[in-house]
Amino acid sequence: MQVRRVVGVTGSGGRGSGYVVAPRLVLTSAHVTGPAGAAVRMFHPGRAGAYGGAVVWAGTPGGRDDAALVAVDDPAWEPPEGGVVRWGRTITYRPGIRCESWGLPSFAQREDRPAELWQPAGALNPGDRYVGDRYVMTPDGHPPRVSADGVSPWEGMSGAALVCGDLLAGVVTADPARLEHARLEAVPAYVLFADPAFRRVLAAHTGRADQALEPIEYQHLAEPAEPAGAQAASPAALLQPHRQVVPFRGREEILARLHAWAERPGFGACLVHAGGGQGKTRLARHLTGRLAGAGWAVVWLDARVPAADLAAVRDAAAPLLIVVDYAEARTEQVGALLEACARHDGASPVKVLLLARTAGSWWQALPEISRNAELLLADAGVMPLPALEPDADSRAGAYRQAAAAFAGALAALPGRQGRPWARLAATLPDPTQREGMGNALTLHMTALADLLDRSAPAPDEPGTPGSDEGAGGVEDRLLVHERRYWRTTAIGRGLYPALSMETLTDALAAAVGWGAASHAEADALMRRVPGLADQPADRRTGVRAWIGGLYPPAAEPPWGQLQPDRLAECFLGRHLETNSHLADHLTPAASPAQATRLLTVYARAAAHPVFTHRLDAALTDLCVRHAEVLAVPAIQVATQVEAPQPLLAALHRLLSDPGIDAETLWHWHDQLPLASHALADWVAQLASRLADHSRHHADHPALVMSLSNLSVRLAALGRREEALEPATEAAQVCRRLAETHPDAFLPDLAVILNNLSNRLADLGRREEALEVIAEAVAIRRRLAGARPETFLPDLALSLNNLSIRLADLGRREEALEAVTITRRLVKVYPSVYQEDLERSLMTMERLRSDA
Repeated sequence: MQVRRVVGVTGSGGRGSGYVVAPRLVLTSAHVTGPAGAAVRMFHPGRAGAYGGAVVWAGTPGGRDDAALVAVDDPAWEPPEGGVVRWGRTITYRPGIRCESWGLPSFAQREDRPAELWQPAGALNPGDRYVGDRYVMTPDGHPPRVSADGVSPWEGMSGAALVCGDLLAGVVTADPARLEHARLEAVPAYVLFADPAFRRVLAAHTGRADQALEPIEYQHLAEPAEPAGAQAASPAALLQPHRQVVPFRGREEILARLHAWAERPGFGACLVHAGGGQGKTRLARHLTGRLAGAGWAVVWLDARVPAADLAAVRDAAAPLLIVVDYAEARTEQVGALLEACARHDGASPVKVLLLARTAGSWWQALPEISRNAELLLADAGVMPLPALEPDADSRAGAYRQAAAAFAGALAALPGRQGRPWARLAATLPDPTQREGMGNALTLHMTALADLLDRSAPAPDEPGTPGSDEGAGGVEDRLLVHERRYWRTTAIGRGLYPALSMETLTDALAAAVGWGAASHAEADALMRRVPGLADQPADRRTGVRAWIGGLYPPAAEPPWGQLQPDRLAECFLGRHLETNSHLADHLTPAASPAQATRLLTVYARAAAHPVFTHRLDAALTDLCVRHAEVLAVPAIQVATQVEAPQPLLAALHRLLSDPGIDAETLWHWHDQLPLASHALADWVAQLASRLADHSRHHADHPALVMSLSNLSVRLAALGRREEALEPATEAAQVCRRLAETHPDAFLPDLAVILNNLSNRLADLGRREEALEVIAEAVAIRRRLAGARPETFLPDLALSLNNLSIRLADLGRREEALEAVTITRRLVKVYPSVYQEDLERSLMTMERLRSDA
């Protein structure tokens, strides 16, 4: 809560408090101000001067909507810094939600002294005064005493803002005497937002018609909001989806499908996928805006949220939509989110919308994260996002609309005011013959680049007008203008020409390609930039601050990102194409997060049409040269990007090294995702290399594991004949180990026999498969007899597999008997055997349907 926004208010109803919610708009109480049109006086506590204003919206004094908005019309008024505020509401019944307020209660005042503030902090329980549409704050500590004349000690607090975290949740309106003034009641923000007139006034003063109530309890899960009032500083910033410079258009069919999906009861997951720039984020923002207006709580999930914090989702008591952008790079977090959703009671809908560039390997592997994930994703929708503008007429209209919108935005951009942008937009040529204009971002970038080129052509620089039809692309054209912005700001900060633009661009490429999670990591990265290595620390700090000024961070420093992503990818690709040495300077000391970011951006750049795969070899070579840093990130990123070929080529080259040691191979093996079709061939080769290494240690447990892994990997590739050999060898080795050390290796032997049985069944060798699984069941019966709490679950699994093998041979009665035994185990240990029960029931149904 910001003290500079707190004001004292005097109206026809007496003294009160208020809070500045827009540059010239104050939120307060209707019983303080009086009706719409009434004159009001305001002041900043601790500062001289008073200001006039008029009520522009008022609820009912003492009623359900006892609040008012006052427009400050005094020319002497100086708006507080920070722009507009964010609003919120509770969406759970979780008690003890922390809150605070600022106001000017009577008990804090003293005669002949300036008006004094009080900052009560406390908690609210969403269930208190639920029927009466009130929030009730219980301040910490003892309540103030009632004065001798019986006046409430909280008099003057009416109209103060009630804030939870970063969200304005309500307006203080009363302190019930029956509760001995130990509580403060507030009109919730959701009551105010239910009034269209309130929203219209708020939109008129903030310039934002899309303000919505955010879920108070899930602030810690949400992506950081851009600082209120932050303005675009560079041309590229106008393309950021959250700015919505160009009005949303089209997509009615897929929006209808998404609305229908959201309206279904209970849980639902949906994946929307398309290449970069097709409009996934704009579509999702438009959808979330509509749903928020219909009473939904919306969370754009922050990638940094740990799994433990996601458990809060289970408490949602209102319709909740969680959006996960770049989902292909966040599979672990998505898995944890699904686990949390599985624990929700289903009384209100909870939906998860995943946005990704591809529905490839990562999506196919997601159900294998857990049983809950498999169940929740069984009916998940998958929606590819088609081209936005499929025909020439629609493209021409969209282009004209975008050009006009950018013309208006450019007129407000620093250093670009006063140019005839609207006239330039009206003279732009017909764009319909250009390639790629069905892509929403390409169309928008083209309109913006055309405008900028008309205003300030650059024939002496790469990316001249029309270059998107040649070897370059529209990204190159925009980068010309972005570089001018870099140079101008560098001059303003005294960095150029003291440092060359080559050095400064190297530093910016480091920030774009490698990134940094803290000031310390950013400083370390800047020290590795060749032209900055010998510079004083304050000069490097100045460069870091310059980048942060170019692209301010939404939350923690040191800097934000060059956006849109395609622009960042093109910039890094161009820079590394001509400055390949930079990657060798920056990569050896990169953190895992930096290495992952580099490979993601570099791989996507390599796949961009403007490079026609010219970057592939350089990316592969970089991974091989710096395998100790990049090999593991390459394993992860290869499952996430649309074109992983350069990364796969590097992994195959590394694996073909005859001198590679077993420790490195096992390290790579331990980093493998649960499943990945993109890596399947390489993983099978890795398993083969591990088996070869392990054979040097005959009858060693590592050999058993290596052979079993190899068998599973080959089977996953459909190479069933080859998969049987290592499975058979693993069983032979494990038998010998179990003969000498039964306590240690009999459990492993049962696992190996399960695998061998499956491999035999894959080849139609059913009698042998039955014989092997029967042996596994016998082993697990003995183990469960001695230690039931440990081995009974394994026995249930083997019995289920035994029933399948018996059914394959037409021995249905025996198969049903095996299933029946499993069901008995479930009755004894229901929580332990839930998954086994589900398997057994599926097996039972199969057997009955075959009968």
